[in-house]
Amino acid sequence: MRWHLSNLAYLLRHKWYVFAECRKLRVPLWITIVHDWDKLLPDVWFPYVYAHAPAANETQHTQRRAAFAQAKMIHQHRNKHHWQFWVFITDCGEFQCLPIPDIYRRELLADWRGAGRSMGKPDLLGWYTACRETMLFHPETRAWLEAQLGSAQP
Repeated sequence: MRWHLSNLAYLLRHKWYVFAECRKLRVPLWITIVHDWDKLLPDVWFPYVYAHAPAANETQHTQRRAAFAQAKMIHQHRNKHHWQFWVFITDCGEFQCLPIPDIYRRELLADWRGAGRSMGKPDLLGWYTACRETMLFHPETRAWLEAQLGSAQP
């Protein structure tokens, strides 16, 4: 039960900070309210909870990590504010990055800011710079994000 309450506390804290950032970025209220709604669904909730609870053995730990990875992928593909939602992988394994519409890129930025604040890691530019090369964005979306972040990337 403790791990469920811990997950709920984090989720509510995250939603609070994202709510504040969404309002600053003028994300529509409805999108702001339903942000990360699916983290309350069983197919995401339980793997997220168990990923942070102690495992009885290595096999259970491995199973939980796999379940968490699948739940995270499901979450990213349900929610348009995740950049992964906008990456199309062809049958031949090539990546095509689609431009993220303005409303969802503003929610994405609010999510990043809110996540940083809720985890006590407010250095968003430092985090982005460290992860930049592994994130796939359409050039238009990347330019917008980096302008918002004040990034001087090439």
